[in-house]
Amino acid sequence: MNRSNTLAALAAAVALVASSAVAYGQETFKVPFEFKAASKSLPAGQYTVAPKGDKEIALRKLPNGEEVLVPFTQRLEQPKPPVLAPQRVFDVGGYFEPSYTEYITEYVLAELWLPGADGFLIHLTKGAHERQVIKAQPAKAAR
Repeated sequence: MNRSNTLAALAAAVALVASSAVAYGQETFKVPFEFKAASKSLPAGQYTVAPKGDKEIALRKLPNGEEVLVPFTQRLEQPKPPVLAPQRVFDVGGYFEPSYTEYITEYVLAELWLPGADGFLIHLTKGAHERQVIKAQPAKAAR
């Protein structure tokens, strides 16, 4: 293989990788409630989601662009039938305030699924909790 063919093949490979990264970055979700991810409380709103490196997911709050890096513990194999729309899985639990007058519901981002890709296990809740799967079309990105 001559040098120009090698360079062309390398350029095609770089373009393919870059386009798949852009496709991941296009996933924009609307989260209707405050939630926790990576021990951080995040407000309700629109977020773009993209894998970042081998061990983290980047959640970027729209429209201000504030980014939170969320570590994931493992990749989850695509189920059968495969995930066709983006999904967020939250573990839902709660506790009473110290005064015992108010019950606080807490949402923790547990899994993230993007179409055509393996999922991400972000958090594993031990103890009593419910799982809430939000299946929705991506929200339109804020302009």
